[in-house]
Amino acid sequence: MTQSRIIVLGTGNALVTRCYNTCFILDTPSARILVDAGGGNGILQQLERAGIDVATLGGLFITHAHTDHILGVLWVIRRMVGLIRNGRFEGVFPVFAHDKSLLTVQTMIDLMFSKKDKATVKDHIAWREVGDKQTFTIGAQELQCFDIHSTKEKQYGFRTTLPSGQLLVCLGDEPYNPLNADLVKGADYLMCEAFCKYADRERFKPYEKHHSTALDAGKLASTLGVKNLIVYHTEDKTIETRRADYTAEIAQHFHGNIFVPDDLEIIHL
Repeated sequence: MTQSRIIVLGTGNALVTRCYNTCFILDTPSARILVDAGGGNGILQQLERAGIDVATLGGLFITHAHTDHILGVLWVIRRMVGLIRNGRFEGVFPVFAHDKSLLTVQTMIDLMFSKKDKATVKDHIAWREVGDKQTFTIGAQELQCFDIHSTKEKQYGFRTTLPSGQLLVCLGDEPYNPLNADLVKGADYLMCEAFCKYADRERFKPYEKHHSTALDAGKLASTLGVKNLIVYHTEDKTIETRRADYTAEIAQHFHGNIFVPDDLEIIHL
C-alpha cells in the first residue's frame, strides 16, 4: 500500500443497533493504527468484514473510557493473546491512551481475564500513557494527541501528518473547543462528530447530550478552513438517508469535500 486510508469500522453513537459504534483504522504505508474499538466483541466481526487480521495491527489509540469506545478493546486484546499463543504475533502490541483510559482497560482485564491470559498480556501488551499535546509513534507514523476539553469525560483527539504531507485531525466525539484552534486550523482532513441533523435536534436532543449536529460540523469546517470533512458518531434511525441528508445540511456552510461514511467504507487520503 502506497496511499494512506481510513477504514471505517463503525459510524454510530453509543446506543445504535443498525450499525457499529464509531471506531476506525488509520492505515498508512508504515503502520495500521486502530483508533478505539467500539462497545463489544462486534469489533472482531467488523475487522473480519473489513478483511483486517488483528495480527497486522501496529498499535491502538484509545480516545476515552466511554463504553462505546473502550469495551471492544478487551476483545482486541483477547484476540491478540490468542495470536501470540499460536505464534502468529511476536513482540509487543502497544496501547496508547491517557491515564484514565489505561486504568479502565487494565482494571477490566484484571477482573475478567484468566490468570493465563493476564500473564500473556503482561509480557506482550505495552501500556503507553500519553499526556496532552504529547507525540508518539506507531511504525513510522507520528501522532500528537491533545485534550479536547470534554464536558463529560477526559478525552483526547489527535493530529498527524500523513506521508503525503497532508494533515489529518481527529476531534473525538464531542464538540470542538476553540482552545485547540492552533492544532486544527487548515487541516486537510478533519474528523468530527455529527450526532444528527440540526433539523432533527428536537427528536435526538444532541445539545442536551453534549454533542453537535451536521450543520454545526459544516460551520466548523468552514470557519477552520479545512479541505475535507469526515463526520461520524451519528444516530442510526435515519441510516437509509443519512449520507444524502447530512451532506446537504453540511453543504449549507462548507464547500469542501464531505464524507458521511457507512460502516466498512474506505476513505482514501
